[in-house]
Amino acid sequence: MQYRYKPQGVCSTEIIIDIENDIIQNLQVIGGCHGNLQGIASLVKGMRVEDIISKIKGIDCRGRGTSCPDQIAKALEEYKISKKVQLV
Repeated sequence: MQYRYKPQGVCSTEIIIDIENDIIQNLQVIGGCHGNLQGIASLVKGMRVEDIISKIKGIDCRGRGTSCPDQIAKALEEYKISKKVQLV
C-alpha cells in the first residue's frame, strides 16, 4: 500500500511511503534536506511502523516544534488510523 502525507511546519512538501504488512518497503520525502532524508529512508527500510514511530516521534528541528523525522512519524500514525478505519 502506498500512503501519501503532506507535512506541516517543515521544508519537505510530501512524504510517500510504501508499506506492506506494517513494514516499510520504501520511503521518499520530497523537499527538505535531501542527503539526510535519503539516509533516513535507507535506515527505515524493512522496519516495522511502530518501531519507527517510537524512534523518531518528537524530534525537533531548530525550535520549530517538529522536523522531517517527526513528520514521518506523524504520517505513519495517520496511516495506522486510516488502516483501522478501513477495517471497520
